[in-house]
Amino acid sequence: MTETTGEPVATGIDYVGVQESPQFQKLKRNQRSFIFPLTAIFLIWYFAYVLLAAFAPEFMAQRVWGDVTIGLLLGLGQFVTTFAITMGYVAFANRTLDPQARAIREELEAQEARA
Repeated sequence: MTETTGEPVATGIDYVGVQESPQFQKLKRNQRSFIFPLTAIFLIWYFAYVLLAAFAPEFMAQRVWGDVTIGLLLGLGQFVTTFAITMGYVAFANRTLDPQARAIREELEAQEARA
């Protein structure tokens, strides 16, 4: 909308149409196919850790070597898992999502140049 007239500004790009396009839908589907399963797996792993800490303290307190316990190793495993998921997502995005997003962006830039 313009500030003076309050009328919508024509951009020449149908953003709703882009959002409904097969390329954009494929991009969203690819992103979700990575994010949702890993989120579910990580949440199960996290809640298993919390439940073990709450209901199996004897198990979590078992020493592995010296003062290092199973609970400590599982807790550190939470951090390792977080970093592994992040690195995996970055690699997936670079390899799969970014080329698709770049193609959509280039198409929109071409449409805008023609408008």
